[in-house]
Amino acid sequence: MEAGGLADSLLSGACVLFTLGMFSTGLSDLKHMRMTRSVDSVQFLPFLTTDVNNLSWLSYGALKGSWTLIVVNAVGAVLQTLYILVYLHYCHRKRAVLLQTTTLLGVLVLGFAYFWLLVPDPEMRLQHLGLFCSVFTISMYLSPLADLAKIIHTKSTQRLSFSLAMATLLTSASWTFYGFRLRDPYIVVPNLPGILTSVIRFWLFWKYSTGARQELSASTNLREFT
Repeated sequence: MEAGGLADSLLSGACVLFTLGMFSTGLSDLKHMRMTRSVDSVQFLPFLTTDVNNLSWLSYGALKGSWTLIVVNAVGAVLQTLYILVYLHYCHRKRAVLLQTTTLLGVLVLGFAYFWLLVPDPEMRLQHLGLFCSVFTISMYLSPLADLAKIIHTKSTQRLSFSLAMATLLTSASWTFYGFRLRDPYIVVPNLPGILTSVIRFWLFWKYSTGARQELSASTNLREFT
């Protein structure tokens, strides 16, 4: 196997491995819902938006003929759908959840109808679908910024998941390199915000964990002095 082919295979494998690892972080929420038989402290919207994102990229991968995109997003869509069904089973406010799901899936169906029925040229369809997927993914990566602002305000990283931040960084970085290899800006651009937000999360972990240790040390010294 040539060096370029080997590099592409390794990069493709990294994309699959890291992305599925990121998707599997929802298994802890799944376990929590089954054990408590409730959806307390579990957010529904990330499951739904990720599912729609997976279905969109699955269509893009099928149109582009990329098995890496197809495999990752097919598995991701199955996992997110499973999370949604379990959430719906234990949720008491089913009407609101069904309304959100129906609305977003309706938008997705209308989008697919536009791409497949009103854009007959395959190359133009690929570009339009790629742009849609990019914008949707960027909005998903930037949505946690509100939570980051709350973390800065409270100076507590309790709302942050270190494992999710690491998984997001590895996933975004691998897809960015993969997009560069394919010379596909629709893959490169939407993953750059994922790298940025992950770096911000690590900085917040470092900043406020260091501050907490300093406060604890100062408090200990004060007790010893008194």
